[in-house]
Parts: sequence; structure tokens; C-alpha cells
Amino acid sequence: MEIDCGICKVRSWRLEDAESIVRHANNRKIWLNLRDRFPHPYSHRDAQIYLKHVVLTQPEVNFAIDLAGEAVGGVGFVPGTDVERHSAEVGYWLGESVWGRGIATAALKGSTRYAIGAYDLWRVFAVPFSENAASIRVLEKAGFAREGVMRRSAVKDGRILDQVLYAFIAE
Repeated sequence: MEIDCGICKVRSWRLEDAESIVRHANNRKIWLNLRDRFPHPYSHRDAQIYLKHVVLTQPEVNFAIDLAGEAVGGVGFVPGTDVERHSAEVGYWLGESVWGRGIATAALKGSTRYAIGAYDLWRVFAVPFSENAASIRVLEKAGFAREGVMRRSAVKDGRILDQVLYAFIAE
């Protein structure tokens, strides 16, 4: 799968992306804003385990954010089940060396449009930590609307945090 998002591409992960993942993902600033299942430090072994898993997963729900042929981040969807089968949570990360260039916004817009069609979704949502102003800006620029604050809903790095619920509703 490959989506042209203008400034970047969103594409299928490849086993040869391991070096790039380690280079961009091994960053405490990134880890602080993601779920604990995203390791820190991020090793070559972590990258290889992740890539072997996502390359084989069907339907494909995790993708690389590609800038000039290099995987500089990732975006993934967790489809809902049962009564939430037309919803999915989206998560994303981007290497610090390419922050502030509109890449995350472009990738989120493109991948959300793709996911809505590919997975028959009516709703895509995200729950960034309330203090992650950059991710909140990305969601708003990508057309997601703030729905509320989930108070004291997460623990990260030993701290209790609020999360903000954002959603994109398919028309």
C-alpha cells in the first residue's frame, strides 16, 4: 500500500526499514508521548520484531511515514470490534529531526481517508496526552474535532495524565 500525501508518503512497512526506525524512534521525547508498548530505548531487535509482525499482519493496519524514501515515523489503526466495529483508534509518531514541517498532519489526513474506505469506518479517534500540544495541533489541522477530556485516564513515566479525545467522523 502507498498513499501520496504531498509532502510525504504513507506506505507499507518493509523489513529493510529497521535501521531507519531505530534512528528515528530511539528518542525519549517520542516515547514520552506514546503508549508503553512502544519501547525505549528502541533497539534493532525491537525494530526487527515489530517489522516481522506488521509485515505479516492482515488486514494491514500499520504503515510507515516515508520522506524521500526513508521511514521517518509510523501511523497505525486499531479497528474496533462488536458494537464499535465501524470505529478505529489511530496512533502516530514522527522522528524529531522532521518535526514542524507538516509531515504528521499530511500523513494523518491521508491515512485516515484510506482507513475509512479500507476498513469501512465511520469514526477514527485519537487520545493524545493533554500536555502533548504538538499532537493536538496535528489532529486539529487534520480535521479531527475535540470531543472531551478523559481525566486521570493514563499513567506514563510514573505520572498520572489526562487524555484528550479527538475524532474524525466520515461524511
